Amino acid sequence: MPEETTREEVAHFRAPEIQHNSTGWGPCDMPDQFKDMPYQPFSKADRLGKISDWTGAAFQDKKYTSKYQSQFGAGSQYAYYHDEDESTFHLVDTARVQKPPYQRGRFMRNQRNMRGRGGGRGAQNQFQMLGKGLKSRERERKGQHGKRFIRNQGMRNNKNQPPIKNRDASVAVRPDWTTIEEMDFPRLAKLSLPNVKEADDTLCCGSLEYYDKTYDRVNVKNEKPLQRIDRVFHTVTTTDDPVIRKLSKTEGNVYATDAILATLMCCTRSNYSWDIVIDKIGDKLFFDKRDNTEFDLLTVNETSVEPPQDDGNSLNSPRNLALEATFINHNFSQQVLKTNEARFKFSEPNPFITDEEGEVASVAYRYRKWDLGGGVVLVCRCEHDAVMTGPNGETQFITIKALNEWDSKLSGGVEWRQKLDTQRGAVLANELRNNACKLAKWTVQALLAGSDQVKFGYVSRAHVRDSSKHVILGTQQYKPNEFAAQINLNMDNAWGILRCIVDLVMKQKDGKFLIMKDPNKPMIRLYDIPDNTFDSETEDADDDDEPAVESFQPPYNYANNQRV
Repeated sequence: MPEETTREEVAHFRAPEIQHNSTGWGPCDMPDQFKDMPYQPFSKADRLGKISDWTGAAFQDKKYTSKYQSQFGAGSQYAYYHDEDESTFHLVDTARVQKPPYQRGRFMRNQRNMRGRGGGRGAQNQFQMLGKGLKSRERERKGQHGKRFIRNQGMRNNKNQPPIKNRDASVAVRPDWTTIEEMDFPRLAKLSLPNVKEADDTLCCGSLEYYDKTYDRVNVKNEKPLQRIDRVFHTVTTTDDPVIRKLSKTEGNVYATDAILATLMCCTRSNYSWDIVIDKIGDKLFFDKRDNTEFDLLTVNETSVEPPQDDGNSLNSPRNLALEATFINHNFSQQVLKTNEARFKFSEPNPFITDEEGEVASVAYRYRKWDLGGGVVLVCRCEHDAVMTGPNGETQFITIKALNEWDSKLSGGVEWRQKLDTQRGAVLANELRNNACKLAKWTVQALLAGSDQVKFGYVSRAHVRDSSKHVILGTQQYKPNEFAAQINLNMDNAWGILRCIVDLVMKQKDGKFLIMKDPNKPMIRLYDIPDNTFDSETEDADDDDEPAVESFQPPYNYANNQRV
């Protein structure tokens, strides 16, 4: 028995089945136990790290991103593929599932307090902790969502805003007009005429009242009502000025007024349409404004992102706002003067005073001459509004202008009564943004006239919906050169624009020309027009020696609080 047991326990060696590969080495067929098992190549030099990583790249250490990577790559042998065809499945029931009553509100129960940042206290434990990678991706996703929300919100706001209307031209272009040149603003902004010499005074005339310095102490808490001052303001064009007619025989070859020059020099800042007539007679140029136009009216919020677009009958239509601003400017410039004291008088009287008119506003005219080089000599009529005594007892000539507030909600959202005393810089910055062209023209006029100071008054409506009553909330003064630097007004560029226009017209034959700002494009056009284009049919040729004096009539009557 022991011998039989020993024989059964002895192991016997059985030779395995060896496949003979006549064409190479290795097995010919796949063994049964290794069938359907994917094989991924590996290297013995690869480091063995984590057994499994279900989070992808979330918890990888940035310092050792390739520490456990195989030199053969990750491979796709163990990737999951969904082989079943889902094209045969169809959704049968498309009816909306009716929610129970307690879930029909905007939020489910116990979720009303989860709205907002972080979802409240109860929601903090419901969020899982994120790794570095997921946190960064979550931040990027939220940032993109926020940008998309802001962009969509802006588009939504633009849809709610009325579309910007196409503005009308200041004068209708006629078929017989010939376009000579189109000058776009980017090209004009690159022009420069440096080293223009100081002007020489050819003639000074008129009389000025002294500025009342008590208005420098006016503030929001100590406001003063704006009064109506019944005085005559002359707005005489160039060729109707008897002094310029006389000077044209002996002085210069280009003639204009300060308002016309300021409009041309600051044309790159303008949005509204305007036009200027040029008469070329021999080697002389006369820049004129047309009769019965809105050239002398002050624009309101011309350069604003949303300029006024109301209809003509509205209180805040562009024309009514321009009339209101002009009315405020004229009355403010006369109210802040000492009317009962002696005036400062130049050697010559005001050339536009007639016996039939009433009291004339405080104004003095300087006829100044500039040599622009190349045989171009400019003669311009400039204006001062008042004088005041300087700190050393000297006489200073000043220019007085008024900024007006009409509706803060429609003009930038800066309320003067709240910000003027504490944040005057914010108020002025808002005005520079909304009225860049008007402020630039005022500054150019002060520089051309050689004023020592520019006085700005802040005038607001007493009530937002009443344009007939106004109050003075404060004043501010600047030196023209310093204010020009503050608003980025480059006089070399201004002189360059004027010289470019003068050279263009000088090359043409004698006749009449017109410069017009395109109402909807940033460019100005120079037209060659017939000589009798704007001549009135009732004009008498024998009246050429008599100046056609224009006087501005205020559109409002403060005494009765009604419009005139």
